[in-house]
Amino acid sequence: MTSVLNRLPRTVAMAVLAVVVLGPLYWITVSAFKDRQEILRSTPTLIPQHPTLDNFRELFTATDYPSYLTNSFIVAVLTALFTMIVSFAAAHGLYRLRIPGADKVAGLILAAYMIPGTLLLVPLYQVFAAFELIDTRNALVIVNVAFTAPFCTWLLRGFLFAIPRSLDEAAAVDGAGPVRMMLRIILPLLAPGLSTVGVYAFVFSWTEFVFASQLLVSDDLKTLPIGLSAIMGQYTVNWGLLMAGTLCTIVPAIVPFLFAGRYFVSGLVAGAVK
Repeated sequence: MTSVLNRLPRTVAMAVLAVVVLGPLYWITVSAFKDRQEILRSTPTLIPQHPTLDNFRELFTATDYPSYLTNSFIVAVLTALFTMIVSFAAAHGLYRLRIPGADKVAGLILAAYMIPGTLLLVPLYQVFAAFELIDTRNALVIVNVAFTAPFCTWLLRGFLFAIPRSLDEAAAVDGAGPVRMMLRIILPLLAPGLSTVGVYAFVFSWTEFVFASQLLVSDDLKTLPIGLSAIMGQYTVNWGLLMAGTLCTIVPAIVPFLFAGRYFVSGLVAGAVK
């Protein structure tokens, strides 16, 4: 009985946290399958009384959502790819090779991640305008990589520390150079860390709003966060359509994290005792 009472506060806290986190997601999901009359009813229903797919049908046929989805997917995939390349090269050079001053450089890189992005909005816009990159996906990819690479470089630190340095010494005895050692030995062993980095960069790009709203002007280049705000309308809001769009936007961001979530958590704590 005592053990049950000791576990009771933790169980209640976990239940409350689950409701707070999963409650909005559940409400979005059920609302996406309701018709307009049921959504606007004064007495809310927890389960759709007359489930319908009209909201999803209208979303993909009467709006530009497919274009927004394509743009977000292209930007997110490119951001994840280049973030993995940049962060892997930086992390290997800072935490694996014995470079003088590497610790200070690593600290500066992590400090750069703490700079609020909104402070860089105007200068970055001026730079992209000078290079004629405004209203292009390339500008958004560059910005996303600039903000994800510092944190991902630090994230790979724990994974690199978990790889024994004796492998490097054995490879050096066999005549392997630094590049071959990095690509043939370290890279395969770092696959879980790189998958974590890729998921983080993908989700960050998938949900980025501030820079996308300023750097992208054309309707055919807008990403999902910008597109959803356009779907809302100026004077009226089609809540069923908005909930369907929100649900279709959330799912692609959740699925990759389900597979790499445990690696992400282990990367945050790996190497903490070193």
